[in-house]
Parts: sequence; C-alpha cells; structure tokens
Amino acid sequence: MKYIIAIIQPDRLEAVQKLLGEKQVNLLTVSQTMGHGRQMGITRVYRGRREAGDLLKKIKLEIAVNDDYLDATVDAIKKGARTGEIGDGKIFIFNLEECVRIRTGETGSVAIG
Repeated sequence: MKYIIAIIQPDRLEAVQKLLGEKQVNLLTVSQTMGHGRQMGITRVYRGRREAGDLLKKIKLEIAVNDDYLDATVDAIKKGARTGEIGDGKIFIFNLEECVRIRTGETGSVAIG
C-alpha cells in the first residue's frame, strides 16, 4: 500500500481528476493550500488576476492506493498536472503501514478499496 501526496496547480485539478477516474482511482482527498518552490516570489497570472508574493495557491491531493495502482496513479497525475512551466508541482510517495475502514473495521488493502 502506498500513500501519495501531490501538489499541483489549481487549474489542473479537473484534468487530473478525469485521468484518475479513467484509471479507476476514485478515492482522493483534495485541499487548497499555499506554498512555493524554487521560484520564491514569482509573479503569475491566475484566472486573469496577477498574484505576487512568496506563497502561491496550490492544490494538495492525498491518495491511498494498493501497489497495483501506484504506477497508473502517478502517471495520471503527471499527465494531468504537467504544463511544462515552473511550478507544475511535486509528487511524494510513502509506504502506507496500515489502513482501517471505520465503517466495517476492515484493514489493509481491502480497506483502501
């Protein structure tokens, strides 16, 4: 089992969700967040509005997958999030020790779905 955290541009969320759905990856958590990478202080235009400063709006995806779905999930995120510009984001992959479905008490790979 793996736990994936991806930081992407807000305007790429819909494309990433569509590609994840095509790969049968439907369980995800999405959060709005702010941050910066090496560009520190870059000025960008987002939805017609200039944003300046050292913290830029980002989307954080959190996805738990069974090992069989890891490559497909990462590929979908890379394909959907890539613009070729600075700030496209990052994907972090962690080993997931355990997962428990609260409703049924199932554990492990079965609990992820």
